[in-house]
Amino acid sequence: MNPHSPALLEAINSKVMRRLLPFLLLMYVLAFLDRANIGFAQKALQHDTGLSNAAFAFGAGVFFVGYALFEVPSNLLLHKVGARAWMCRIMVTWGLVSAAMCLAHTPTAFYSLRFLLGVAEAGFFPGVIYYLTHWFPQAARARAVGVFYFGAPLAFIFGSPLSGSLLELHGAMGLAGWQWLFLIEGTLASVVGVWAFWYLDNRPEDARWLDAQERTTLRRALDDDALAASAHGPRHILAALVDRRVLLLSAIYLLIQMSVYGVIFYLPQQVAALLGTTVGLRVGLVGALPWLCALAVTWYVPRRADRTGGHRRWAVALLVLAGLGIGASGLAHNPSIGLIALCCAASGFIAAQPLFWTFPTRYLTGAAAAGGIALINSLGGLGGFIAPSLRTAAERVFSSTSAGLIVLGASSLLAALMIGTLLRRDGAESSGSFQHLLHRAR
Repeated sequence: MNPHSPALLEAINSKVMRRLLPFLLLMYVLAFLDRANIGFAQKALQHDTGLSNAAFAFGAGVFFVGYALFEVPSNLLLHKVGARAWMCRIMVTWGLVSAAMCLAHTPTAFYSLRFLLGVAEAGFFPGVIYYLTHWFPQAARARAVGVFYFGAPLAFIFGSPLSGSLLELHGAMGLAGWQWLFLIEGTLASVVGVWAFWYLDNRPEDARWLDAQERTTLRRALDDDALAASAHGPRHILAALVDRRVLLLSAIYLLIQMSVYGVIFYLPQQVAALLGTTVGLRVGLVGALPWLCALAVTWYVPRRADRTGGHRRWAVALLVLAGLGIGASGLAHNPSIGLIALCCAASGFIAAQPLFWTFPTRYLTGAAAAGGIALINSLGGLGGFIAPSLRTAAERVFSSTSAGLIVLGASSLLAALMIGTLLRRDGAESSGSFQHLLHRAR
């Protein structure tokens, strides 16, 4: 087959996706589960430890402080030593810290372990986004990131029933249900981390599962993308960290993450309130429904955007859907309407994010990409610190449980407005037009 054939490159992309994405997806499922499982543990943890709502909100959010502080250094180390060794280190340490959450009997221990969990996990998500730029050309990147983003819905589809079931182990071997929750899910992450060292390859040149022609074709396509990116983007780490576009994308991502984590930390309790029951297996099963919807939308939209262009338009539409869904879920009293609103919210803010990450990777490459992607994720991740406290404060000020969700919905709408008005078309649409022409040429 002609080594310059688009059909050959597409076949290689599919082969790489089958090899790497299932494993990266498993890693993300465990990462998302370990940072969000306190939503299931909340009531039992507060009952046993005496944590107030404000203390829980602070502990839920302080994870992102440690995460943000060490994000850029972690990603630069990944760039230096390779994904294989560094992803192993990240997963093993975060698994151990997450398992140690079973010892969080005091507010101080709770805050400290949540902070350390953020430090341990720092660099995982931007590391994977950066890692994917070493394997997928721009024409296939939204699809690849979209599949990786299945981790968030899958964490709740499978993790929700798992977490609910683990809570029901209360009293086994003298441990509370929430202790079993942290212990088992944290241990799983460490085991997969050891596996990562033997499974991942740093670059296509190292992949024995690709033949020589496949490695050459893929490397040529990746080098062409890197050359195009370096022509109109920052080439060095410091330049990327102060780049106006990077800072703008950081602000947008912060707003998106505020809407995401303001919902997911409290989703089990919100579903339980809609059903008029307590958190357990039933809530876990029903709580998986919004993530099933998110999975379907995240499968369809990035592929559609890669084929036809318009990544920016799709991102705006999805964030508007998320904002309206979040606000409506706070106002709904009917369980069916509330669940439909949560399905819209989850579908919108999950599916929008793979599209978002195509914006910075169009003009960042090499070490600048490692630093810039990490900065966007670290500053944006502070939204996870702000959101729980902001939600709690809004509910207290307005004496309404729906006020916090309305504020979080507004943050998603503001992110949509910024993408629609402040991101230049030459950064979001022109590349999409190129993909459309490429698709037609095939």
